[in-house]
Amino acid sequence: MNRSAVNPWLHRFAVLTAVATLALIAVGGLVTSHGVGMAVPDWPTTYGYNMFLFPISKWMGGIFYEHSHRLLASAVGFLTIILMVWLWLKEPRGWLRWLGVAAFFGVVLQGVLGGLRVVLAWDNLGIVHAALAQSFFVLLCAIALVTSRWWIELPHRDMVIFDRHGLRRLLLAVTLLIFGQLVLGATMRHQHAGLAIPDFPLAYHKLWPPMDAASVTLYNQHRLEVNDPNPITAFQILLQMIHRFIALLIFCAVVYTARKMRKYLSPRHLLSRYSLVWVGLIALQAMLGAATIWSNKAADIATAHVVVGAISLTTGALLTIISFRVLMPARVAVPSTTVPAPSPVMSGKVLPGDVHVTTRSN
Repeated sequence: MNRSAVNPWLHRFAVLTAVATLALIAVGGLVTSHGVGMAVPDWPTTYGYNMFLFPISKWMGGIFYEHSHRLLASAVGFLTIILMVWLWLKEPRGWLRWLGVAAFFGVVLQGVLGGLRVVLAWDNLGIVHAALAQSFFVLLCAIALVTSRWWIELPHRDMVIFDRHGLRRLLLAVTLLIFGQLVLGATMRHQHAGLAIPDFPLAYHKLWPPMDAASVTLYNQHRLEVNDPNPITAFQILLQMIHRFIALLIFCAVVYTARKMRKYLSPRHLLSRYSLVWVGLIALQAMLGAATIWSNKAADIATAHVVVGAISLTTGALLTIISFRVLMPARVAVPSTTVPAPSPVMSGKVLPGDVHVTTRSN
């Protein structure tokens, strides 16, 4: 397998593309939070203008958010094309070159979905658009990770720890759970029905609100009194209750994962330290979710909820990737020499026989 030389500028460019994508997710969140996804009714033109020549004097109200979203999306597409070409020309690892190609097709598909969402005025496409945005951000962050000096030089200081406690599968399962939660959140946001449940931590003053027809009619009568735009349905209430339940489940799962990392690796191990950051992000995300309700879905808070959700998902994905890099399946026998002391980078409290020195290609 080819070994890659460290290319700091390629890594920095990958980081730049990932940061631009996070900014794009934030602006997209503002578009949805302000309910202005259809402020510009045509695509790929903007009110008949070439997108890049649309007069700044006409950037008003919802048009500002939607048009900014389109321009930033174009910039991310341009950066992604450069990243793909750069990887293809300079990166010796074939699988990484193909990841660049996947990113290119991902950004093209994302652009087409966004355009069709406008042309067809179909809300469900907005859900797919939002889910793909999260996946695309994870992909770019993964490319940034594997082009880093830390990743490339890891084999030279590698210490293998056998995963005897299912840590890799646990990280993967929790990350997939977060992705499902984000898709559910996107489904709620693209219903455009305001808050299906206006209070928290209770729901209509109960642990589990009634969802029969008479109760939903009563809820809607109150909503109309406070000028909510559209009536809600029992299905939307159920979606939000499931969203709350999964949020609690994710918080418990991430805390459990962090505790398990510290128990079976060590507090100093890379995975242990960053799993604590993950816990902090999930706690922040939970607070933002509550604040979204208490603020009656204020656009800036709802958007922050989307952004922190993306960062939480990516943190889980990167921890999972790293775990598959530094932890070996317990059933794999590696010719090695057992050493008594761990390295500074991957140091951890391990059981005898768990730690081995070996080399692996990147």
